[in-house]
Formats: sequence, C-alpha cells, structure tokens
Amino acid sequence: MKIKLLLAILGLIALASPSHAQCAIPANVVTNIQSKLATVVQMNNGGLFSPNHMWSAVVDRLGVLCSVMSTDSDAWPGSRSIAIAKASTANDFSNKSLALSTANLYSFTQPAQTQPTRGPTTFPAGSLYGLNNSNPFNPAFQAQGTGVGEVPGGIITFGGGVALYDVSGNVIGGLGVSGDTACADHAIAFRMRHLALLDKTPNSDNIVYLDNNEVPHDLGHRHCFNGHDITP
Repeated sequence: MKIKLLLAILGLIALASPSHAQCAIPANVVTNIQSKLATVVQMNNGGLFSPNHMWSAVVDRLGVLCSVMSTDSDAWPGSRSIAIAKASTANDFSNKSLALSTANLYSFTQPAQTQPTRGPTTFPAGSLYGLNNSNPFNPAFQAQGTGVGEVPGGIITFGGGVALYDVSGNVIGGLGVSGDTACADHAIAFRMRHLALLDKTPNSDNIVYLDNNEVPHDLGHRHCFNGHDITP
C-alpha cells in the first residue's frame, strides 16, 4: 500500500514538473543570429565599452529559450538574465501588426513625473505603468548554463530587446542583448537582427530619444550616456 501511494505521489510530481521543450526556430537560424554578435560588438554602438561585452539570448514565439551566449568572460554575469528577459519581452509584446522593441516600452511604463521647470507640473504615470510586475523571470534559470529548452520569462522595459520577423512579416521569436548601457544594447540587438535578415517589421521599432529635460511620453527613451548614444 505504501509503495503504491509513493508511486502515485511521484507520478503527480512528474506531471506537475515543466517539460523540456524544443525551440521552434530552426537551429541554423538561431546560429546565424547569434553569429552576428561578434561582428556587431566591434562597431560603434555607443555605450561604456569598445568592443562591447555582451550577453545575447534568443527565444521562440512561445518563449522557449533557444540560445544564450556571451562574447567574452568579462561580460557582466547579471546581464545573462536581463538578455533573456529582453528577448522574452520583445517577443511577448510584438505581433504581425505592431513591432515594439523594449526601448519603445520605456515611457509607457514610467511612474508619475514632476517637471520643476514648468510650474512645477506633475505628469501622470505611463499608461502601462505596472507592466514590469507581469511575466516575472523564473529564478530557477538564474544560474549559468540553465534555461535552454525552458520558458524563463521575464520583462524588461528599456533598450536591448527586439522581436524577430521572418520574410513574411511573422514574429518567430525575440532577441535580447545586455552588457552595456540600454542604448548601446538596443543598437546591438537592432543591428544583429538586420544582419540576420529577420527585420521585416510592420513599423519601425528603433529607439526614439527624449530630450534631456523632456518628460517620458509615447515611444521615447532616455539618453543613457550623453555624447555617446547612437541611433542604429
């Protein structure tokens, strides 16, 4: 009786455990995307470092992590999870009708702002304020070497994540990079996607910079490092 009960419990645990999934993006396509990282980090992407020290992650349309890699051993370890979350975010909030990079989500998710130079005037929170509390990153996949074939999730609303579009304009997944300023991260992801020929977006999802004294609004993103930020 005890043996039967133990087997039943183990069976329930097995059913409750998430299953390892296969990435829906063909392996050669994932390899092609990730191969662009080494080339792009040598370009002028702005940011703190040259070449940039980056993590890059690719997820498929269901959020399954296909690949996560770094350019070198000096890339920030914490940027691994951020890259995965950026890829997931861009994939989660883009479709055939609208492409949204993580940079495009910056202003929409900001709290209420006070602008002292105008009175002072208080501006309301962005219409998507609180979005950062949705789709949390699964801490089980925080450790190096984990997460591939799983759905780590995560949400990041600053630059560095873009959706991947095939030649027919369908979203096949997301690309996220992290390891420098958010503005440099965006430039690198944007350029990688272009070189991989996966940028058939229905609209431009490029970064749009706010002026230094401008209150966040619409698709605007703060400058990260004045005098160094670029628009790819």
